[in-house]
Amino acid sequence: MAHSLSATATDSGKAMPTLTKPILNGSLPIISPSELALHTKESSLWLSIHGLVYDVTPWLPLHPGGRLPLLSLAGRDATDPFLAYHPASAHSALDPFLVGRLSPSPPSPASLAYRNLLARFSAQGLFDRPGLLFPLSLLLTLSLLAASLALVLLFPRPHFLLHLLAGAFMGAAWIQSGWLGHDSGHYRPFPSLPRLNRILQLLSGNCLAGISIAWWKRNHNAHHIACNSLNHDPDLQHMPFFAVSSRLFSSINSYFYDRTMQFDSLSKFLISHQHLTFYPVMGFARINLFAQSIILLLTKNDIPDRAMEILGVLFFWLWYPLLVSCLPNWPDRIAFVVASFNVTGIQHVQFCLNHFSSQVYLGAPGGNDWFEKQTMGTLNISCSPSMDWFHGGLQFQVEHHLFPRLPRCHLRKVSPFVKELCKKHNLPYDIASFWEANVRTVNVLRAAALEARKVGPGNRRNLVWEAVNTHG
Repeated sequence: MAHSLSATATDSGKAMPTLTKPILNGSLPIISPSELALHTKESSLWLSIHGLVYDVTPWLPLHPGGRLPLLSLAGRDATDPFLAYHPASAHSALDPFLVGRLSPSPPSPASLAYRNLLARFSAQGLFDRPGLLFPLSLLLTLSLLAASLALVLLFPRPHFLLHLLAGAFMGAAWIQSGWLGHDSGHYRPFPSLPRLNRILQLLSGNCLAGISIAWWKRNHNAHHIACNSLNHDPDLQHMPFFAVSSRLFSSINSYFYDRTMQFDSLSKFLISHQHLTFYPVMGFARINLFAQSIILLLTKNDIPDRAMEILGVLFFWLWYPLLVSCLPNWPDRIAFVVASFNVTGIQHVQFCLNHFSSQVYLGAPGGNDWFEKQTMGTLNISCSPSMDWFHGGLQFQVEHHLFPRLPRCHLRKVSPFVKELCKKHNLPYDIASFWEANVRTVNVLRAAALEARKVGPGNRRNLVWEAVNTHG
């Protein structure tokens, strides 16, 4: 099947390769699933959407969501994830890459129901109405930041408790800035002002919190596509500190980090006590995000607005240490830093609660069961509407994973429809209170910790224990 390449321009100004002969002899060739499955490499990457097969190899370096989502879905049906992450206007961008038609392979009843529900929400305009929650969250973030700055700058004399409170306000501001970055990464809070959205991302992530929004997008896109895959989802890859499944004791390869996650003597020691160290480590987990951001920005990866990303992170490392230096003595400085890190550690715990106790699997996500994998790998947190500001939308994790472009303000509204869909198709719709979610997470960590004590570093593991623990 021959086709030639030409180049057109993308919105970013880069040349986009275009297939000029997608149709052979006036008709689309039929491609079997087995033939499609052969094209999974960067040199030849095909996927199927709505029964049509596309060679997206030329698009790989230009994909706004990065290479990893395409590589994770390569060689299979990607209809559901494509619909979840792209507006209807993106469909026309596929036309230049068309190479054939997939031999008939009907989607599952659950996938059909999911697509119908997504179309229903789209027809209601829910994806295009961001509401006022983002501006209100922005106001709350600025208020918390102002309170922290005021307690530091207006009270220059030693005052341990006030400066401890200032650090707590700073940590709370970082949490809210995290929700802002999360929202703006999934949808446009200001649809008519795309550049403003980008500026707000850099300000809330890089400048205020010291975390590269480019790093977050790369990590988060991979997480969403391969939710709870042990070797594809970076949000489950925390060796040597944590392991939610004994399968990680086999030193499996991480497709996200492109390295082997070694279960060595150090990993065994740390994981054997992970249920005890979980909360203390979460209290300083932000250090890892700082490091990951800097590492990514210094690599040769294609980073959009790299200079702005670096300048934003540098600005954070200018103003935050300077603010700490304004405190009168070391006890107050240490109290401020520890409080800011530990309060924002609540958010890191929240991230873990949504997935650590849910089902996991090995391998890339299957296009024919992507919808099912999303429901199986997520946990909702039950709470009253008055606590929505605290959870930042993560309390509706199932809804968020199925409809990632949906503004946070609509998640509670669509929740009954998602619950009904899951019930109809015998899919899990897992929900627990904040306390119960913490207990479940610690129990999973404890079970893996006890198993880690029984096995040696390397590949030796207890297959019986693994078989009876459905989470792993």
